[in-house]
Amino acid sequence: MTEKPRSGPDAGVVSAACAGDRQALDHLLTQCLPLVYNIVGRALNGHADVDDVVQETLLRMVRGLPKLRDPAAFRSWLVAITIRQVRDREQARAADRDRRAHLEDAEAITDPALDFAGLTILRLGLTEQRREVVEATRWLDPDDQELLSLWWLEETGELERAELAGALGLSDRHASVRVQRMKKQMEVSRVVVRALAAAPRCAELDETASTWDGTPSALWRKRFARHIRGCGVCEGLDAGLLPMDRLLSGLPLVAVPAGLDPARVLNTAMGEGGSSSPADQPAQSAHRGPRRRHGRRSGRIGGKQVVGGSAAVAVAVVAALVAPRLTGSSSSTTAVASPAPVASVTPSATPSASPSASPSKSPTPKAKPSPSPSKHTAAAPAHIASGAKKGVGVWTFGGVSQALAASGASWYYTWSTQHSGITTPSSGSFVPMIWGAKSVTDSSLAQAREYGPYLLGFNEPDMAQQSNMTVEQALELWPRLMAAGKILGSPAVAYGGDTAGGWLDRFMSGAEAKGYRVDFITLHWYGGDFRTPQAVEQLKSYLAAVYARYHKPIWLTEYALIDFSQGTRFPSAQQQADFVTASTKALDGLSYVRRYAWFGLGADASKPSSGLFTDGTTTTAAGRAFQSAD
Repeated sequence: MTEKPRSGPDAGVVSAACAGDRQALDHLLTQCLPLVYNIVGRALNGHADVDDVVQETLLRMVRGLPKLRDPAAFRSWLVAITIRQVRDREQARAADRDRRAHLEDAEAITDPALDFAGLTILRLGLTEQRREVVEATRWLDPDDQELLSLWWLEETGELERAELAGALGLSDRHASVRVQRMKKQMEVSRVVVRALAAAPRCAELDETASTWDGTPSALWRKRFARHIRGCGVCEGLDAGLLPMDRLLSGLPLVAVPAGLDPARVLNTAMGEGGSSSPADQPAQSAHRGPRRRHGRRSGRIGGKQVVGGSAAVAVAVVAALVAPRLTGSSSSTTAVASPAPVASVTPSATPSASPSASPSKSPTPKAKPSPSPSKHTAAAPAHIASGAKKGVGVWTFGGVSQALAASGASWYYTWSTQHSGITTPSSGSFVPMIWGAKSVTDSSLAQAREYGPYLLGFNEPDMAQQSNMTVEQALELWPRLMAAGKILGSPAVAYGGDTAGGWLDRFMSGAEAKGYRVDFITLHWYGGDFRTPQAVEQLKSYLAAVYARYHKPIWLTEYALIDFSQGTRFPSAQQQADFVTASTKALDGLSYVRRYAWFGLGADASKPSSGLFTDGTTTTAAGRAFQSAD
């Protein structure tokens, strides 16, 4: 434990803030925001509601300051408010699940940009055992997650034991018992993390994990721990584990993103006109902050949207603060001619017999793919949903920006580092891609740095018609992509991502051997079985097999129903629409699938394909189904 815990804010500042001094209030908010953000972020493990709970906590703090009797007790009082808000959020979420059971799975999904454990690893460049500790936090019981968020801050010198106990409403002795129990669960979780990451992994453990969906939980922690205790192969994995106290002592707070602006919170609490009665003006203050990207969410705490949207957490900090140990050493950069911007996209001729082979894009295409002939209509569905995972591949066509905004996609990409001629909707974001070897240029990498926290790797390097790269060539260029400082997706293979010795398997093995960073797996999938239940099960089976092999989050960046076994065959418009509805629901229920992108936005009404819009307003059957998918 740190010997000199940080003291609370100056009592004079707190007293002035209690009296309504605007400058003191602003200073107090700025000083306490990192503490609140770290408590909430770790307690909720980066759930999309983190910014809402932080916002509501700060609002309650400002509104409650006039009633604070002892300014010296400010920090303990603030921590207690924060924990109450976390608990209120959990209670509201549980009640909402009871009312809307069909959203239960979606509520458990965490966007990779918001996974606090992952953000901590990226931000701090942790040593191997610290990385294991951070990953082990995902396996705790919910009440231990709450306790861990406080104990972690105690170990890093941000809280004292009395503040921890007071926030939980416990005596110091009872708090110590709770902490010891939580630490034992963490030690078990650390061994589970080691066992699952072992290479090669115990065959019997693999069998135990065969029905696991890849989501860490207390139940599966107990099952895996039971195996490890009685397994001759897995025994001894706890050898050399350093005490968590030593690993966490002195670990700094995760930086608060710029989007979480204390000034906005204070403006809301004081009212736009400076009123000291914030409750009188909730509607005015609700629009002061950046617009939030709305996904599948329920039970929100506090109706106002003041702090930055959830995506701002990663956008603001990850790109600038990725640690050197994770990015690896950058090779020297040499300027090469940049490929022409993507103006339109043609599916490549793909004679492969594999149902997973894809009609992906080359960087200099000539024509556009189009949807299956159907009864196209400009009529929009009754409800256009925008799930946090839902995305689409986009190329230019008449009305592309209008169609993108109307699609409900919360993100898109263009197989390029640019989106020339395409306007990003206010509710969406653009994700750049380094398409192939010729795209690894200073100019392209500079363009990629301009957009958000993510970067997609090479496009179908296993296909001669696409980026057509050897594993060795991809590995040679990979350090330059890592040096961009982005959350980095693997090369997106056309097929065989689950195959031992396949292109992706050899790339991932090579990356591990060289210490290269790959933050998530990127995949493409095309189904040749047009029966909806069977197609969905085949897709889920493929994704599960890939996750079981690499144990990394997955982005499915191209998918649709297209049969390439004998030429190119498309399903009927209704079959494609039915698959959109069923597959998006299934993907939203897989926590390890963090994003997916339909292929694609554009369509030509005269030709068969899987597109969603024939112009800015006219949808296909698949397009209407996509709009409704949430």
